[in-house]
Amino acid sequence: MNPEKSVREYRADELAALVPLPAADANKYTRGTLTAVVGSERYPGAACLAAAASQRAGAGYTEVVTHPTAVDLVRAWRPSLVVLPRAALPEALAPAREGRPRACLVGCGFDVRDEESGPIVRAVLEQAQIPVVVDGSGLDALACEEGRLLLRRRFEEGLPTVVTPHAGEAARLARPLGLPSDDPCALARSLSLALGVIALVKGPVTYASDGDEIVRMTHGTPALAKAGTGDVLAGLVGALLAQGADALDAAVLGAELHARAGRIAAARLTDVAVVAEDVLEAVPHAIAELLREA
Repeated sequence: MNPEKSVREYRADELAALVPLPAADANKYTRGTLTAVVGSERYPGAACLAAAASQRAGAGYTEVVTHPTAVDLVRAWRPSLVVLPRAALPEALAPAREGRPRACLVGCGFDVRDEESGPIVRAVLEQAQIPVVVDGSGLDALACEEGRLLLRRRFEEGLPTVVTPHAGEAARLARPLGLPSDDPCALARSLSLALGVIALVKGPVTYASDGDEIVRMTHGTPALAKAGTGDVLAGLVGALLAQGADALDAAVLGAELHARAGRIAAARLTDVAVVAEDVLEAVPHAIAELLREA
């Protein structure tokens, strides 16, 4: 089967309907909690970007679990964030309660030279009875038998897992499985089926798949080809999951808002000058633009 024949794109009104507008009686817990296990001693900025993006995408409560050396920096970046050292991880992975949805994001800004990275990702996958997004260097923990078994167990238990690789990361996930990696559309679907995940394969054209559907997002811009923009995207997807969105919908809406924010930032600053912080600050404008179009 040619996967391109079964690809769809969400209309603007479909995307706008997924934006998590808060209820009149909402509180920070009913709006969803995202636990972001992100950042490292070498890359503390990733924790800042992902966590702030989750707030902009509507999460009512974002708690960051990060490397001890990054705690003060992340706290100073956004005083509204709850920031904890990695030692607090087990208690941070609380299950969701009725009317209080939760999700977890893991991997943004992890350092591949940090021996704790792989065990942390696998601990999250094993212990978190909530939706999980795996991003960045955290994806390396999935390219082994132990990681794949944890993903399969989550799939069998009905726990959504979203992976957000760029082309190179997707190829590394595909290689041990013998999957061809030259076509990102086909790769999104094959990774989803092989790993039991929702796969969001990022690129100039981005594809998301739950194994049945494949969704294409075509609004990307070269302005997003800067360090840190992927952390913003991961925070958006995590926040949408934390608010109870379907996993495929969260991936698609997160990618759409990310692309729109990149274009809005580039219209003001040019494709040359945009950096990840500019994309982050354009997220509210991207949401407003999408709602106007619906």
